[in-house]
Amino acid sequence: MIRLGTAFSGIGAIEQALERMNLEHEILFAIDNGNIVIDINEDEELSKIKSMNTIKEKLDYANGLYKKKTRRTNFVEITYLENYKVKDNNFFYDIKLFDGEDFHKSLDLFVGGSPCQSFSMVGSRGGFEDTRGTLFYDYVRLVKEIQPKVFIYENVFGLLNHDKGRTWATVQNVFEELGYHYKWQVLDSRDYGIPQGRRRIFVVGFKNEKYLEKFDFPATKELEFTMQDFLIDNCSIGNFKSVNGNIKIKRTKGIPDDKLFLSEKLLAYVLSPGTKNFYHPNGTKTDLPIARAILSTQGNSHRASVNNYVTTDGRLRALDPRESLRLMGFPDTFKVPVSKAQSYKQSGNSIVVDVLINIMESIMKTGVFENGKN
Repeated sequence: MIRLGTAFSGIGAIEQALERMNLEHEILFAIDNGNIVIDINEDEELSKIKSMNTIKEKLDYANGLYKKKTRRTNFVEITYLENYKVKDNNFFYDIKLFDGEDFHKSLDLFVGGSPCQSFSMVGSRGGFEDTRGTLFYDYVRLVKEIQPKVFIYENVFGLLNHDKGRTWATVQNVFEELGYHYKWQVLDSRDYGIPQGRRRIFVVGFKNEKYLEKFDFPATKELEFTMQDFLIDNCSIGNFKSVNGNIKIKRTKGIPDDKLFLSEKLLAYVLSPGTKNFYHPNGTKTDLPIARAILSTQGNSHRASVNNYVTTDGRLRALDPRESLRLMGFPDTFKVPVSKAQSYKQSGNSIVVDVLINIMESIMKTGVFENGKN
């Protein structure tokens, strides 16, 4: 039994990976505010929360702050809880209001990737305290408080060059400060079964060094599918499945929603190379065999140099939200209880499930979860 906790949980990529792998697991908590920001004194509120006696009291108080401060709906919570069961309904809204001490040494695996917008490091030492005020600080604060056996941290490829490499150096320094032994690598979705060009940094850290010595990032694999294989045109809804962690497609013709097709006016816009300040001479490429990176803004009508437009029966259209989920590794059994606009955002913000499956296979080979003690 893998005891799991996640921060910036989104629609549950690691949860989906464990499900697809048929690995027995229990979700002890999940944390995601659904991109809602409220005006509070976070340090003051966290101090107040840490003085409370029970996890439920802390959960009710922290989530209650959001309900008092905003009328916005946490759509991520809706999708997450529709698909996964969390012990004691421990779905928290805010990592900055989360007391990791409540789960000290009770977690086998902690997974998350702080949004790239959180990186504005201060100070000169480049250590844990120098990251204060960022979401990355709160992620590593939880690693420090919880002391999981293993953590997986994910972020965008561009983090490597942020602030001329100083930010990435700080990230590495912080993990070392916490006493974790880790390896990192840039992995691309197209190398792990998904026809999408999506490079991300992954850091895998072990509390016990002996397991790191047994760990290697997964070898790349030959891609079996194209984006066209994932389209409703060639695989109707309900026929994109996962069997023992592997994607299985039943080739049956489906009919895409007519609202996905572009009008003549919109067609001229998306196929144009752009303007003086936004010019892509090769920007009219559509029907790519390997999709461009799925974006959280894909519900908008971007030019073809950004969006993944495809042709169905001679007409150009945008991807269906279900197709976007497929390109993130979510089978058709994944429930979508939110609007199409929200589903687009949620898939674009997710981690690719199949990349996590390959990482988990490598972690499992180390035997780190075989001993029940933390």
